[in-house]
Formats: sequence, structure tokens, C-alpha cells
Amino acid sequence: MSETVVPSRSRPFIPLLSVSLLTGVGYALAFPFMSLFLIKELNAGPFAVGAFLLTSSLAALVVSTLIGRLSDARAVRRNLMVFAALAGGVSFGLFAVLRNYWVLLLVSLTVAAVASSLMPQMFAYARQALERSGSARAPLAISTLRTMLSVSWVAGPPVAALLIDLSGFTGLFAVSAAVYLVGAVLTLALLPELGEDEPTHAAVDRSGARREIVLAAFAFVLLQGATAVGVLAMPLYVTDVLHGTTGDAGLVLGLCAALEIPLMLGFGVLAIRVNQRLLVLAGGAVALAYYAVMLATDATWQVAAAQALHAVVISAVMGVGISYFQNLAPDRPGYATTLYTNTAKISAMLAGPLLALSQVFGYRSAYAIGLVMSALGLGLLLLARRR
Repeated sequence: MSETVVPSRSRPFIPLLSVSLLTGVGYALAFPFMSLFLIKELNAGPFAVGAFLLTSSLAALVVSTLIGRLSDARAVRRNLMVFAALAGGVSFGLFAVLRNYWVLLLVSLTVAAVASSLMPQMFAYARQALERSGSARAPLAISTLRTMLSVSWVAGPPVAALLIDLSGFTGLFAVSAAVYLVGAVLTLALLPELGEDEPTHAAVDRSGARREIVLAAFAFVLLQGATAVGVLAMPLYVTDVLHGTTGDAGLVLGLCAALEIPLMLGFGVLAIRVNQRLLVLAGGAVALAYYAVMLATDATWQVAAAQALHAVVISAVMGVGISYFQNLAPDRPGYATTLYTNTAKISAMLAGPLLALSQVFGYRSAYAIGLVMSALGLGLLLLARRR
């Protein structure tokens, strides 16, 4: 019996790891330089840049939510992943050759929005495949997949900067498109859908689950919003307040991403044995310590040392958080995972205005904002305990 179970557990995981890494690389190459592309190549003004990024995020949120509901209703998740990866290849291919603002906005609101559903569908597929194989290691597998995204962000932005220097934005987006197309091919290696889940969760308390999901979603918007504001403010805080260099800021951000890799795996192992809600709560508590330390820093080395705390926050909240949301709605993995990724999208939308607010009061205030948001998020998580 064991000989038949092990292949069903392991066969989808290697292609999934590859798809996760490629998805992360494709996104990490293009996204950090999107605003620079709009300004330098399309001559877009501040309002046009803001409108492009905001409406693109809103479209991605809506489309990925609809696709998440479709994936729970029909046994087509692998096909949706292939379609989303192809959409990513097409959208970045168009960004490589087109230079009209309105045409590219249309591409971003349609084709690129479809591509945004790849990540939540990948995590939902992994959860479903492992549960059906009888594996109890879904949290570790999810954390491992999430680790691939951290790995991609260690290398993605530096490689992207090199590509821009060598071949401009045409080369950058062409490589991103090729990465997504390779991901589409690898997705075809996954096992097809096995049909709808058996109704093993029919006795779940829907009212209690719904209350917990709503409160948890608001909590994650706040916790991830604090991280987004802190990351956006980091280069400005290091250079303007601490009088460091841009290179110092890059090293700090890269150090945090590197520390996330072993921590993600460690929290994935813990999540098999420890209640995932408790791990997320611990991450929220560490967030309070991180932002308090950042408020007290007066040298770049202190900021670098504080990244050990920040890496714990990201690993616990954003790594274990995926499995936590999936457990809140175990019979709807597509919906639950998409809800989690949507909290990150909303957090990113909030980060811009909050960064502007910190510009008025000084960039150190960004970490005071992060402290308040983390405290509120932790409070909502405590209230989210199911009755």
C-alpha cells in the first residue's frame, strides 16, 4: 500500500516547486520596476502611474476571486493554472513590444489580471493534492512553496536591473514572458483534477467559520499592510534619516529575504505539530517588537540586525498564513487561498497613501504606523477565535 501512496504524494510536488519558483521569478523581475517603466518608457505622470497601479491591483483582485470560486465549483484547477501562466507570458510579451499607455492599461486590466490567479491556484492545488494523497504535511509543503517565492525575490530584482542595463525594458519583459511560458509547460506535468472533494466537512460550523474568516482577513490586511509600508519606506529611511547609501538599503532588504528561506521551512515543520493560528499570533506579537526596535534605531547596522525579527514576522504571518486560511475553509481551497492573496493586494494598495503620510511626518513615522497596524491586526486575530 505504501508503494502506491508515496508516488501520489511526491509526483506533483517537484513540478509545483518549479512552477512556484518560476512564478516568483517572473513577478520579481517585472513588478519592482513597473513604475520606472511607466515613467521612463511611457512618460506617464504621477497621476497616470498611480491610476495604472491601483486599477491593475483592483482588476487582479476581482478576477482572481472569480477564478477562485470557479476552481472550487469545477474540477479544472490545473487547467486554470496553465491558462493563467499562458496569460502571464502573453501579458509580459505585450509589455515588451507595446509602448502605448492605454493599450498596456487594457492588457493589465484583462490578461495580466488573469495571470494573477496563478499563485493562489497553485497553493490551492498543492493543498488539495496532498490531502487526497493522505499526507498530513500540507503546512510544510505550502511553506516550502512559499519559500520558493522568497528565493525568487533574493535574485529577481538584481537580475532585473542587469537586464535593463543590457537590453532595456524590452529584454526585461521578454525574459519575464519566457519564464511564465516555461511555467505553463511545467504545469502540464501536474496530475489532472480528480473531481470534486467528498463532503467530509459537511458538519463545519458555517457561521463561526464565516466570522473567523472575516476577522482574519481584516487582520491580515493590517499585518501585511504594516510590512508593505515598512518595506517601501526602508530605502528612504536608510538614506534620508540614517544617512546611509542606497546600497545599504538594498543589502538590508536582501538580508531579510535571505533569512526568510530557512525560517519559512522551519515554521512549515512547526505548523504540522502546532496550531497554525498560534503561530500566526506569535508572528503578530514579534511584529510589535520589530516595529518598536525600528523606531529606536539610529544606525544602519541596527536596522540590519532587526531584520531577523522581520523575517520571523514574514515567515509566520505570510508563510503559515496560507495554511491558516485554507484550514478556515477546508472544503473551498480556491476561495480560501485567493482570499489570503487578496489581503496582500489590498495591503499593497493601502501602502502607497500611508507612505505619503509618513513623508509628511518623517520616514521614521512609517514604523510607528506599522506598530499601530500590527497591534490592531493582532487584536483582530485574538477576536477571530471561533465560538
